[in-house]
Amino acid sequence: MAPRRALVVGCGGTLGFAWTVAALTAVEAELDWDVRTAEVSVGTSAGAEVVSALGSGRSVSDLLAAVRGETGADPVLLGHVHAHPGALPPVPWPGLPGSGLVTAAVRGRVSPGSGLVGLLPRGRGDARWLHRFGAALAEGRPWPDSTHTWLVAADARSGRRVAFGAPGAPATGLGSAIAASWAIPGWFPPVRIDGRTYLDGGAVSPTSADLLVPLGLDEVVIVAPMSTSGGAPATGLSRLERLLRRWMTRTVDAEERLLRAAGCRVVRIEPGVEELAVMGANFMDPRRRAATLDVSLRTAPDRVKRAIDRSIAA
Repeated sequence: MAPRRALVVGCGGTLGFAWTVAALTAVEAELDWDVRTAEVSVGTSAGAEVVSALGSGRSVSDLLAAVRGETGADPVLLGHVHAHPGALPPVPWPGLPGSGLVTAAVRGRVSPGSGLVGLLPRGRGDARWLHRFGAALAEGRPWPDSTHTWLVAADARSGRRVAFGAPGAPATGLGSAIAASWAIPGWFPPVRIDGRTYLDGGAVSPTSADLLVPLGLDEVVIVAPMSTSGGAPATGLSRLERLLRRWMTRTVDAEERLLRAAGCRVVRIEPGVEELAVMGANFMDPRRRAATLDVSLRTAPDRVKRAIDRSIAA
């Protein structure tokens, strides 16, 4: 009998999206598994874009063709990849929409890193490209036909994570859920859904893989663009990126331990030194997308094989 398997795709911006497509290409080949058949697919920020596309029936091959800019690629995916919000955020508005994260950190409900994120101002980025993407994927439906597409955002007031699409979550359209999961503090404005305000789920966790613990799954495949076990050297501005990466890596470490303690096998895939050197300090820089995809397609097969080997040995 096939294992009960879930897919988790974490945050990572433009370059994390490209790296994820390469990683999923290798995952499908190595596991002989169509990731669209996952019992649950959990996505955060850029990961929310990916699992929404999969939930709407698009394949990893479709995503790869779009990122490559191939002629004949799925027009919805191709249009979305080219509708980039820019490499840098516009000057933000005054105000601290994530101030609730500061309070939640003081009370121990979220990490100190999340509390620092709560000090970022209100973003002025235009999130309409995300709303349009969700609407195009849903094709007139509020949500994909699959009821197992979960998009994670963080309640700006409490820091509580909400997986839109999961049982008991507030009802909303796919575009609003993607925008909420992508509402990076300081870059994009928070999103209002059902009377609550939401920020990027990555403000609390890059993957939120622990939300799957109660399901009693056999296996969880975590694709985490913003974590790197063992760290990676850096110079210049990349040192700031590594500080963020270390915090996010510790968060994924804790979530992996929870899943393993529940008897779940975990295949955790993340970028290494070679990919990070190409990505640079700014994970939103579209000029590095092609190079990131190229190096990741080359390195991903070995990374996936080693991740599978570790999951068996653990």
